[in-house]
Amino acid sequence: MENEKAVKSNLLDAGCSDQSAAFVDRLVQAGRLSDALHEMKVIRCDLMEALHQSQRRVDCLDYLIRKTEKEIITGKERRLE
Repeated sequence: MENEKAVKSNLLDAGCSDQSAAFVDRLVQAGRLSDALHEMKVIRCDLMEALHQSQRRVDCLDYLIRKTEKEIITGKERRLE
């Protein structure tokens, strides 16, 4: 029983929806470990895609920051008058 609670808790901590965590938990409780593993891998792929999307956004911001810093250093900053 303790292990079953740990599975659902860990899934929720990993960012799974309540629905996904409950589904995987039911699979584990039913002894369908291969199916549970498959579902966890699908969830992981979704999380990795979200991570990569966030990384692309950070990369865009980093580019704009570097470009703006370079413009400031080279004196291209426009002052409001």
